[in-house]
Amino acid sequence: MKRVLHTPEGVRDIYNIECGKKMALEEHLKKVFHSYGYRDIQPPTFEYFDVFRKEVGTIPAKDLYKFFDKDGNTLALRPDITPSIARVSATLFKDEALPVRLCYTGNTFINHSSYQGRLRETTQMGAELMGDRSVEADAEMLALVIESLLTIGLKEFQLSVGNVDFFQSLIEDACLDEEAEERVRELINNRNFFGVEEFLDSIQVKRSSKEAFAALNDLVGGISTLSQAKNIAPNSKGVRAVRRLEKIYDTLKLYGVEKFITFDFSMSGTYGYYSGIIFRCYTFGTGDAIVKGGRYDHLTGKFGKDSPAIGFAIVVDELMNALVRQNVRIDYPRKNTIVLYAAQRKREAISLARDFRRKGKNAELLCKDEEKELEAYLSYGNEYYAGSMVYLSDTGEVEVINLITGEQKNINSTSTE
Repeated sequence: MKRVLHTPEGVRDIYNIECGKKMALEEHLKKVFHSYGYRDIQPPTFEYFDVFRKEVGTIPAKDLYKFFDKDGNTLALRPDITPSIARVSATLFKDEALPVRLCYTGNTFINHSSYQGRLRETTQMGAELMGDRSVEADAEMLALVIESLLTIGLKEFQLSVGNVDFFQSLIEDACLDEEAEERVRELINNRNFFGVEEFLDSIQVKRSSKEAFAALNDLVGGISTLSQAKNIAPNSKGVRAVRRLEKIYDTLKLYGVEKFITFDFSMSGTYGYYSGIIFRCYTFGTGDAIVKGGRYDHLTGKFGKDSPAIGFAIVVDELMNALVRQNVRIDYPRKNTIVLYAAQRKREAISLARDFRRKGKNAELLCKDEEKELEAYLSYGNEYYAGSMVYLSDTGEVEVINLITGEQKNINSTSTE
């Protein structure tokens, strides 16, 4: 008995209408990226392990898919595309003095230690702006995220924005070592502020620092949150971080998208390479963020060129889930025309299909099985999202069927102009 092979845990086949809608969604998003002047790039699916090493600030090594080439080099499937873009910036664009705008679509791979229903292979679409440390660059990136989501029909979402420098100012004021900092980050990322208080008590952190960390739980909201944050900022670094967000917000008003912005000063980021603003976008119908991004001014330096940079990644799989659950229609036109023909009319059918294709129309040829009724082919056409059918029957007739409306008509010629 032959063994039936299934996909491994955490990966899945995407096919038929779902695949078509996913590709249509990606095309809509890419058009928005291009409208902002971003150019396509395709970095490799795997890199040398060093590109994703701990010092770079990506995921732990145990969560990487690692393997060896014939020369004994350790390679890794990319868990995140941003380090690859940083490497490209530091090498292929090392002599570029002006900002570089790049966008991409690609799959990422994370070997989650506990599966918990999470995908281990996901598709990301992202944009990266390198060589520009300005407030305007930060605002452009946030505006691009918002316009991308609005373009594909999403209306109910919120972009949460924080600043790693503000969070870092609290860490420095509390004099936390690397191990303590990592523990506090983990607790806050899990919104466990009781755990933060308990941990800081255990290592005898000063009272003012404990109060500042406790206040993070309430530093989430609109523009008024910025003044609250400024009041608890423990040093000039924290104050500068808040002022940066104020300037970004003022610039976003020029784009007319400020209503989608929420501030969250507890954000510190999943990846260690973030160095300024950080943001995540949330919506209904998905448990995780559909967009993740931020500034990473020190990352390209790890590959040989110091250059400021900011970027984001849209998690396409999560976005698809959200659109389906919110009943947002993905614009995916029914393009194919099925040319169904009786065996004796093969010459006419092929000629007609070739004519369609020369005119830029999709044509799918099907020879009718005498034992199958026409209804079976109509069901097939609807199942696979065809738009119309031309039936060349054995009686010499040509029947044109609109698979969307069900309208049928007989014509005397194989032309369907």
